[in-house]
Amino acid sequence: MRILAAIGALAIVVAVAAAVFFFGGFFNVAGTKEDPAIVRWALVAVRTISINRHANDQPPANFNDSARVQAGAREYAKQGCVTCHGGPGANWAKFSEGLHPDPPDLKEHAEHLTPSQLFWVVKNGINMTGMPSFAMAGVKDNEIWSIVAFLKKLPSVSEADYKAWTVPPAAPGPAANPPGQKP
Repeated sequence: MRILAAIGALAIVVAVAAAVFFFGGFFNVAGTKEDPAIVRWALVAVRTISINRHANDQPPANFNDSARVQAGAREYAKQGCVTCHGGPGANWAKFSEGLHPDPPDLKEHAEHLTPSQLFWVVKNGINMTGMPSFAMAGVKDNEIWSIVAFLKKLPSVSEADYKAWTVPPAAPGPAANPPGQKP
């Protein structure tokens, strides 16, 4: 019984010390300060477990079609993903270096996640990382699936292909005048 009492007392002391540390302002929340290893571990573990639990959507039948992958590249560029994550031949924006934690290099990271997991992350975002919810920003599920299709192919996409897929469409020229009318 004394062991249980000692464990209980120790738990109370640890809880009070943690409350004083966090709510007393001793924990530094500055983006320039590295998190303690235990905090980093806890955030990664909670994020991974949460994504695994909630990522249940299945990719559409045409998920691997080249047209969807190319549309995903355009959407990736249009939505500003390249700003934080870069892309083939495209540098990350300077301000992304100030994000904490660092945005992952998706050429390396996306291959370790399933399409369902990537879809969930892009759609819902991740708290305390700078990753926004694209669904809250008005991006439709079909467009998010296109982004995910592109992400799954990202490691093998060449710089030339990415540039060709993301070039903005040419502006329409002036309307032709009907025969017999002056411009």
